Amino acid sequence: MLRFLTAGESHGPTLTAILEGMPAGVPIDLDGLQRQMRRRQLGYGRGPRMQFEVDAVELLAGIRRGKTLASPIALAIRNKDASIDRLPVVTQPRPGHADLTGAMKYDHRDIRNVLERASARETAARVAVGALCKQLLSPLGIELASHVVALGSVRATSSTVTVAQLRAKADPTPLRCLDPQATKQMMREIDACVKAGDTLGGVFEVLIEGVPPGLGSYVHYDRRLDAILGRAILSIHAVKAVEVGDGVLAASLRGSKVQDEIFYAKGKGFYRSSNRSGGFEGGMTTGQPIVVRGFLKPLSTLRKPLRSVEIRTKRPVVATVERSDVTTVPAAGVIGEAMIAFELAKAILEKFGGDSLRELKRNYQNYLHQISRF
Repeated sequence: MLRFLTAGESHGPTLTAILEGMPAGVPIDLDGLQRQMRRRQLGYGRGPRMQFEVDAVELLAGIRRGKTLASPIALAIRNKDASIDRLPVVTQPRPGHADLTGAMKYDHRDIRNVLERASARETAARVAVGALCKQLLSPLGIELASHVVALGSVRATSSTVTVAQLRAKADPTPLRCLDPQATKQMMREIDACVKAGDTLGGVFEVLIEGVPPGLGSYVHYDRRLDAILGRAILSIHAVKAVEVGDGVLAASLRGSKVQDEIFYAKGKGFYRSSNRSGGFEGGMTTGQPIVVRGFLKPLSTLRKPLRSVEIRTKRPVVATVERSDVTTVPAAGVIGEAMIAFELAKAILEKFGGDSLRELKRNYQNYLHQISRF
């Protein structure tokens, strides 16, 4: 079974992760891994930390001569700003953050003990883990990409795109958005928020191609893969809602306008002419592209802070101000890719098994041959 753990605090010396369950023989492209780390730091509206913190991954265990060994993979990301023991005590919780509830739960009188781990800085380790999982999926023909579809009140014009198009066109833009006009409006809204000391949320979309039919299962609630991906996306900081395919729109339509009709052609097999379901039926992949969207609330740390209460004296105060971004929606899409890559890799290994990449590919190809003759 594939699983991972992360450890580390926002201003601690190191973020670390251990990924267990990767089969042997998976080629690891370290340059590709570093590119994924840089993508997490992209986006207009990011804070000053992105200007000086370089997320370089050190592979400490589980890889030899560029290939996985099947033993646990250990990785580390050093924090340039490692000042956790010198930072001041925090007693003024921020509305919308883990601060107050975390302090109450773990009996901390210094909220710094909460916010250092609750910080989205932890997602750098997740992106590293996801980058390794992508390198397991790629030899099987499974590829992922993401882009921003909305930021604040601005929504990009929708169009049908491929993973290749997203990779070529999204990252070079200031907000990883394919709509140039919407991007300009989004940037103006970010500039307005900078002046107002405020923050912005938005929506990212992850597209996955090459996934075969039959991952996940309808037989138990916890094996439905769309639900598993939903949980993975909701685990990302500030994400408050998830959509699969046209899920939100579908709730307002009649069934005849929602279902993806089924066709058959010799040499092509079963196919659908639409993908409103976002690549899922009955909790299982259909073989069509998977489309998942994450909806982020505005970030909790404001330069013009909201009202709060000092936890020791109980007197009214304004919330603590920590270094933060105006928006992280472009980065959240990259984190979404990482989380989905991990869950898909886990589902692939659970279904097809294999202690080595060669064995996994053999099992995988046998399954593809089987369903092609259905």
